[in-house]
Amino acid sequence: MISLDMVRFGYDGRTILRDLTMSIAPGSFHFVTGPSGAGKTTFLRLLSCERLADSGRVTLFNEDPATLDRKGISALRRRIGVVFQDFRLLDHLTVLENIALPLRVTGRRVEAHQGDIAELVAWVGLSGRVSAFPAQLSAGEKQRAAIARAVINAPEIILADEPTGNIDSEMGERILRLLVELNGLGKTVLVATHDLGLIRSARTSVGARILRLADGTLSQGASEL
Repeated sequence: MISLDMVRFGYDGRTILRDLTMSIAPGSFHFVTGPSGAGKTTFLRLLSCERLADSGRVTLFNEDPATLDRKGISALRRRIGVVFQDFRLLDHLTVLENIALPLRVTGRRVEAHQGDIAELVAWVGLSGRVSAFPAQLSAGEKQRAAIARAVINAPEIILADEPTGNIDSEMGERILRLLVELNGLGKTVLVATHDLGLIRSARTSVGARILRLADGTLSQGASEL
């Protein structure tokens, strides 16, 4: 599903990622760890087609994003759901409108998916908050809305960048349960995080694998656990 072959990426004259070579199997659960500035967010951006590698090859669903036009990239990105650390909810839209936004962007009629949306909103525990605006939400509610928005188009890959970084530990466990449930439905899940407690919990529940970024390189396993 995902493979990298000698991938390099950098900016401002600095190499962030170098010679990354690995593959990620469909339906697997991975944590991406490493010190601040190691390139975890950049790594996820390469996998979400938000950035293209400077050299080497990234393959997603047997496609190389570097060879695709804008339409092809858009089609590829619809198969990938991204949960951002800063939520990226639109302040002028309600919870319901934010969650349904990807449907509108892809030209689908929201009215035809009301049942699916209601089920998804209930799944993340926001049924009573659908008319609220982001400014009225707690950090945990924002993150759950962001997860619902990320999966509304039924993507095959879920990328989550520090999804528990701005919330308390209890809510972090709730967010983890949602991600584990998505993995149980066959989704491939990659989570960038500093939260060792979260990693330990998921390793117990789903046998999550650990990818560690340090000095621009990627290794499997995490000795600090």
